[in-house]
Amino acid sequence: MTTTLDPETTAVHTPRAFEPHHRTPGQAIAHVLRRIPTWITIAFLLLVTLYPLFWMVINSLKTNADFLSNPSYAFPEEWHWDNYVIAWETGNLATTISNSLIVTIPSLILIVLLGTAAGYALEILVFKGRAMVLLIFLAGIMIPGQMIVLPLFNAFFKLGINNSYLPMILIYTAAGLPLTVFMMATYFRAIPREIFEAATIDGASMTRSFFAIGFPMMRNAVITVAIVQFFLIWNDLLIALIFGGKRSLNTIQVGLLNFSGEYGAINYGPLFAAICITTFGILILYLFLNQRIMKGLAAGAVKG
Repeated sequence: MTTTLDPETTAVHTPRAFEPHHRTPGQAIAHVLRRIPTWITIAFLLLVTLYPLFWMVINSLKTNADFLSNPSYAFPEEWHWDNYVIAWETGNLATTISNSLIVTIPSLILIVLLGTAAGYALEILVFKGRAMVLLIFLAGIMIPGQMIVLPLFNAFFKLGINNSYLPMILIYTAAGLPLTVFMMATYFRAIPREIFEAATIDGASMTRSFFAIGFPMMRNAVITVAIVQFFLIWNDLLIALIFGGKRSLNTIQVGLLNFSGEYGAINYGPLFAAICITTFGILILYLFLNQRIMKGLAAGAVKG
């Protein structure tokens, strides 16, 4: 007995979801109109973000007379690229940038190591009074830095270390620890404690569990905290101005004050040029580190 198949009943039908869809002119216009508010919002955000950079660049190429006599948003009458050379020499940017790095890098290392270790101890280890210790760290966030400047200056002066990088490094480290400890403790709270308990059962010490398990698992948090603290330290003026002491210890923010001349006169072109040099360097660094954070978060979100 043979069975014949009816071609009409065995024809393969393409689901409607996979059929090519062609928009009518009215639908295309409606689709474009719905996206116009989004485009306007994006254009506004780009304008708000890029206009200050544009304004800063064009003013860095002007003379003082051009800056004071013409609108600040106007293009220069003459493009003075030598303002950048003057800015580099007058602001002593090579020295001030080096000083900022000398102060910032050790401070970041201390903040990350001590803050991560404190967060590990306050969340993973079990001991009496750890909640009170965390509250003491958090109390440091509420203390304005201006209130402790004079006592710290007297203490460093009596110790004989006021004309060095050490006071700035110690202050930046102490100022960055409260926020870092709070953030690290919060991140450690999300890690299952069973991981550390298993490491302890396998014979790992507290120090080995921290460096071999805890610290690598906090890589994304460490990068985030390091970026936040880097910009807080790099952009500081008050501490660097008071505790820098000698001109040779000036950081980048203090070096920008060198563009104020006699009787408060300011050479605007080189000043904006110096700001451009420092701003765009930090902006490039931020964009690079921001991509690293996003990649780290995306990789950490995938569990095998």
